[in-house]
Amino acid sequence: MKKSGKNIWRGLQPAAVAALSTRDYRAPALAKRLGGVGVEAGQIVSANRRSLAAVWIPGVEMFARTIHVQRHRGFFGELARRDEGVLANLKFWPRQWATARMFANTAKGFHVHPPFIPEGEDPARSLRRRFTRTGNVDYEAEQWDVMFFVQGRVEMILRDVREGFRSRIMHFFIDGDNHRGPNNVAVVIPPGVAHAVRVEGSEDAIMVYGTSTNFEPAFEGRIASDVESALLPESWRSFLAE
Repeated sequence: MKKSGKNIWRGLQPAAVAALSTRDYRAPALAKRLGGVGVEAGQIVSANRRSLAAVWIPGVEMFARTIHVQRHRGFFGELARRDEGVLANLKFWPRQWATARMFANTAKGFHVHPPFIPEGEDPARSLRRRFTRTGNVDYEAEQWDVMFFVQGRVEMILRDVREGFRSRIMHFFIDGDNHRGPNNVAVVIPPGVAHAVRVEGSEDAIMVYGTSTNFEPAFEGRIASDVESALLPESWRSFLAE
Protein backbone atom coordinates (compact mmCIF):
# COMPACT_ATOMS: atom_id res chain seq x y z
CA MET A 1 0.00 0.00 0.00
CA LYS A 2 1.40 3.38 -1.00
CA LYS A 3 1.96 5.92 1.74
CA SER A 4 1.43 9.53 0.60
CA GLY A 5 2.88 12.10 2.95
CA LYS A 6 3.23 11.89 6.70
CA ASN A 7 -0.47 11.77 7.62
CA ILE A 8 -1.69 8.51 6.12
CA TRP A 9 -5.04 8.77 7.92
CA ARG A 10 -6.12 12.14 6.55
CA GLY A 11 -8.83 10.43 4.49
CA LEU A 12 -10.71 9.44 7.67
CA GLN A 13 -13.10 11.45 9.78
CA PRO A 14 -11.44 13.21 12.75
CA ALA A 15 -13.43 11.18 15.29
CA ALA A 16 -12.25 7.93 13.71
CA VAL A 17 -8.63 9.13 13.66
CA ALA A 18 -8.86 10.05 17.35
CA ALA A 19 -10.08 6.53 18.16
CA LEU A 20 -7.38 4.76 16.13
CA SER A 21 -4.79 2.42 17.59
CA THR A 22 -2.29 0.12 15.90
CA ARG A 23 -0.91 -3.20 17.02
CA ASP A 24 2.80 -3.68 17.66
CA TYR A 25 3.73 -6.96 15.93
CA ARG A 26 7.30 -6.97 17.16
CA ALA A 27 7.83 -9.97 19.44
CA PRO A 28 9.09 -9.08 22.94
CA ALA A 29 12.03 -11.00 24.37
CA LEU A 30 11.34 -14.66 25.18
CA ALA A 31 11.74 -14.09 28.93
CA LYS A 32 9.15 -11.32 28.88
CA ARG A 33 6.67 -13.46 26.95
CA LEU A 34 7.25 -16.45 29.25
CA GLY A 35 6.28 -14.32 32.22
CA GLY A 36 3.43 -12.65 30.36
CA VAL A 37 1.41 -13.61 27.29
CA GLY A 38 2.93 -17.09 27.10
CA VAL A 39 5.23 -18.98 24.73
CA GLU A 40 5.37 -22.30 22.92
CA ALA A 41 6.89 -24.95 25.18
CA GLY A 42 9.39 -25.92 22.48
CA GLN A 43 10.88 -22.43 22.59
CA ILE A 44 11.61 -22.87 26.28
CA VAL A 45 13.42 -26.20 26.07
CA SER A 46 15.52 -25.00 23.12
CA ALA A 47 16.45 -21.66 24.70
CA ASN A 48 19.56 -20.86 26.65
CA ARG A 49 18.46 -21.35 30.27
CA ARG A 50 20.52 -18.37 31.42
CA SER A 51 18.49 -16.04 29.21
CA LEU A 52 15.37 -17.04 31.18
CA ALA A 53 16.92 -16.86 34.65
CA ALA A 54 14.97 -13.73 35.61
CA VAL A 55 11.61 -15.47 35.19
CA TRP A 56 12.45 -19.16 35.69
CA ILE A 57 10.82 -20.59 38.81
CA PRO A 58 13.43 -22.46 40.94
CA GLY A 59 12.71 -26.19 41.01
CA VAL A 60 10.62 -26.24 37.83
CA GLU A 61 12.03 -28.40 35.04
CA MET A 62 10.92 -28.98 31.48
CA PHE A 63 12.22 -31.55 29.01
CA ALA A 64 11.49 -32.58 25.45
CA ARG A 65 9.82 -35.91 24.73
CA THR A 66 10.28 -38.32 21.84
CA ILE A 67 7.23 -39.34 19.82
CA HIS A 68 7.75 -42.21 17.34
CA VAL A 69 5.31 -42.24 14.43
CA GLN A 70 4.14 -45.63 13.19
CA ARG A 71 2.80 -45.00 9.70
CA HIS A 72 -0.75 -46.24 9.11
CA ARG A 73 -0.92 -47.48 12.70
CA GLY A 74 -0.49 -44.60 15.14
CA PHE A 75 2.39 -43.41 17.30
CA PHE A 76 4.44 -44.38 20.35
CA GLY A 77 5.35 -41.66 22.82
CA GLU A 78 8.06 -42.12 25.43
CA LEU A 79 7.33 -40.64 28.86
CA ALA A 80 10.57 -40.94 30.80
CA ARG A 81 13.41 -43.33 31.54
CA ARG A 82 14.18 -43.87 35.21
CA ASP A 83 17.96 -43.83 34.84
CA GLU A 84 18.29 -41.14 32.17
CA GLY A 85 17.53 -37.48 31.69
CA VAL A 86 16.00 -34.88 33.97
CA LEU A 87 14.20 -37.24 36.36
CA ALA A 88 17.40 -39.23 36.87
CA ASN A 89 19.34 -36.04 37.58
CA LEU A 90 16.71 -35.01 40.12
CA LYS A 91 16.66 -38.52 41.62
CA PHE A 92 12.88 -38.27 41.32
CA TRP A 93 10.89 -41.30 40.27
CA PRO A 94 7.12 -41.11 40.97
CA ARG A 95 5.56 -43.21 43.67
CA GLN A 96 2.12 -43.00 42.04
CA TRP A 97 1.02 -42.65 38.40
CA ALA A 98 -2.38 -41.40 37.31
CA THR A 99 -4.29 -40.17 34.27
CA ALA A 100 -6.74 -37.33 33.77
CA ARG A 101 -9.01 -36.33 30.92
CA MET A 102 -10.06 -32.72 30.48
CA PHE A 103 -12.97 -32.03 28.17
CA ALA A 104 -12.61 -29.39 25.49
CA ASN A 105 -13.21 -25.82 26.69
CA THR A 106 -12.55 -26.68 30.34
CA ALA A 107 -9.82 -25.72 32.79
CA LYS A 108 -8.31 -26.78 36.09
CA GLY A 109 -7.89 -23.88 38.51
CA PHE A 110 -4.65 -23.27 40.36
CA HIS A 111 -3.55 -26.19 42.51
CA VAL A 112 -0.65 -26.07 44.96
CA HIS A 113 0.96 -28.63 47.26
CA PRO A 114 2.51 -27.65 50.61
CA PRO A 115 6.31 -27.72 50.76
CA PHE A 116 7.84 -29.62 53.65
CA ILE A 117 9.41 -27.39 56.31
CA PRO A 118 11.42 -29.24 59.03
CA GLU A 119 10.27 -28.55 62.57
CA GLY A 120 11.86 -25.44 64.04
CA GLU A 121 13.19 -24.08 60.73
CA ASP A 122 12.31 -20.76 59.16
CA PRO A 123 10.23 -21.48 56.02
CA ALA A 124 11.92 -18.91 53.76
CA ARG A 125 15.44 -19.97 54.74
CA SER A 126 14.64 -23.65 54.46
CA LEU A 127 13.14 -23.27 50.99
CA ARG A 128 15.89 -21.01 49.66
CA ARG A 129 18.51 -23.47 50.84
CA ARG A 130 16.82 -26.32 49.00
CA PHE A 131 15.85 -24.56 45.80
CA THR A 132 18.66 -22.10 45.21
CA ARG A 133 21.59 -23.95 46.71
CA THR A 134 20.82 -27.46 45.43
CA GLY A 135 19.97 -28.80 48.87
CA ASN A 136 18.69 -32.33 49.43
CA VAL A 137 15.04 -33.04 48.62
CA ASP A 138 12.94 -35.52 50.58
CA TYR A 139 10.42 -36.59 47.93
CA GLU A 140 8.56 -38.71 50.46
CA ALA A 141 7.76 -35.64 52.58
CA GLU A 142 6.13 -33.45 49.92
CA GLN A 143 4.38 -33.85 46.59
CA TRP A 144 6.26 -33.17 43.39
CA ASP A 145 4.50 -33.59 40.04
CA VAL A 146 5.75 -34.56 36.60
CA MET A 147 3.17 -34.06 33.87
CA PHE A 148 2.89 -35.47 30.35
CA PHE A 149 0.20 -34.70 27.76
CA VAL A 150 -0.70 -37.50 25.36
CA GLN A 151 -3.62 -35.87 23.54
CA GLY A 152 -4.81 -32.38 22.76
CA ARG A 153 -3.27 -28.98 23.33
CA VAL A 154 -3.13 -27.12 26.63
CA GLU A 155 -2.17 -23.80 28.13
CA MET A 156 -0.32 -24.00 31.45
CA ILE A 157 0.45 -21.25 33.94
CA LEU A 158 2.76 -21.60 36.94
CA ARG A 159 3.20 -19.10 39.76
CA ASP A 160 5.68 -19.32 42.62
CA VAL A 161 3.91 -18.76 45.96
CA ARG A 162 6.64 -20.06 48.28
CA GLU A 163 7.68 -18.01 51.29
CA GLY A 164 10.84 -16.03 50.58
CA PHE A 165 10.58 -16.28 46.77
CA ARG A 166 9.55 -13.70 44.19
CA SER A 167 6.17 -14.43 42.59
CA ARG A 168 7.60 -15.45 39.23
CA ILE A 169 5.18 -16.58 36.52
CA MET A 170 5.78 -19.08 33.70
CA HIS A 171 3.11 -19.22 30.99
CA PHE A 172 3.41 -21.68 28.10
CA PHE A 173 1.61 -23.98 25.66
CA ILE A 174 2.09 -27.77 25.34
CA ASP A 175 1.02 -30.15 22.56
CA GLY A 176 -0.07 -33.72 23.16
CA ASP A 177 1.49 -36.73 21.42
CA ASN A 178 -1.09 -36.61 18.62
CA HIS A 179 0.38 -33.24 17.60
CA ARG A 180 3.96 -34.35 17.17
CA GLY A 181 6.46 -31.50 17.26
CA PRO A 182 8.76 -29.39 19.45
CA ASN A 183 5.97 -28.64 21.94
CA ASN A 184 5.82 -32.29 23.13
CA VAL A 185 7.35 -31.69 26.55
CA ALA A 186 7.04 -32.83 30.14
CA VAL A 187 6.96 -30.49 33.14
CA VAL A 188 8.26 -31.05 36.67
CA ILE A 189 6.46 -28.92 39.28
CA PRO A 190 7.77 -28.65 42.85
CA PRO A 191 5.55 -28.06 45.91
CA GLY A 192 4.74 -24.42 46.58
CA VAL A 193 4.32 -23.65 42.88
CA ALA A 194 0.67 -23.07 41.93
CA HIS A 195 -0.31 -24.54 38.56
CA ALA A 196 -3.34 -24.18 36.29
CA VAL A 197 -4.21 -25.86 33.00
CA ARG A 198 -6.67 -24.84 30.28
CA VAL A 199 -7.60 -26.91 27.23
CA GLU A 200 -7.03 -25.27 23.86
CA GLY A 201 -9.10 -26.06 20.79
CA SER A 202 -12.01 -28.42 20.30
CA GLU A 203 -10.53 -31.77 21.38
CA ASP A 204 -10.23 -33.27 24.86
CA ALA A 205 -6.84 -33.25 26.56
CA ILE A 206 -5.49 -36.41 28.18
CA MET A 207 -2.59 -36.26 30.60
CA VAL A 208 -0.47 -38.76 32.49
CA TYR A 209 1.24 -37.58 35.64
CA GLY A 210 3.43 -38.99 38.33
CA THR A 211 3.63 -37.81 41.92
CA SER A 212 6.33 -38.30 44.51
CA THR A 213 3.71 -39.20 47.13
CA ASN A 214 0.36 -40.95 47.06
CA PHE A 215 -2.70 -38.82 46.32
CA GLU A 216 -3.95 -37.09 49.45
CA PRO A 217 -6.88 -34.63 49.12
CA ALA A 218 -5.79 -32.70 52.21
CA PHE A 219 -2.60 -31.65 50.41
CA GLU A 220 -4.44 -30.43 47.28
CA GLY A 221 -4.66 -26.71 47.99
CA ARG A 222 -6.77 -24.71 45.53
CA ILE A 223 -6.52 -21.06 44.57
CA ALA A 224 -8.96 -19.30 42.22
CA SER A 225 -10.43 -22.66 41.18
CA ASP A 226 -14.02 -21.49 40.68
CA VAL A 227 -13.49 -22.08 36.94
CA GLU A 228 -14.04 -25.77 37.73
CA SER A 229 -17.58 -25.19 38.98
CA ALA A 230 -20.31 -25.62 36.38
CA LEU A 231 -23.19 -23.59 37.79
CA LEU A 232 -26.79 -24.45 37.00
CA PRO A 233 -28.72 -21.83 35.01
CA GLU A 234 -30.02 -18.95 37.14
CA SER A 235 -33.65 -19.91 36.46
CA TRP A 236 -32.94 -23.46 37.65
CA ARG A 237 -31.28 -22.24 40.82
CA SER A 238 -34.19 -19.89 41.54
CA PHE A 239 -36.68 -22.72 41.08
CA LEU A 240 -34.73 -25.11 43.32
CA ALA A 241 -34.46 -22.45 46.03
CA GLU A 242 -38.24 -22.00 46.25
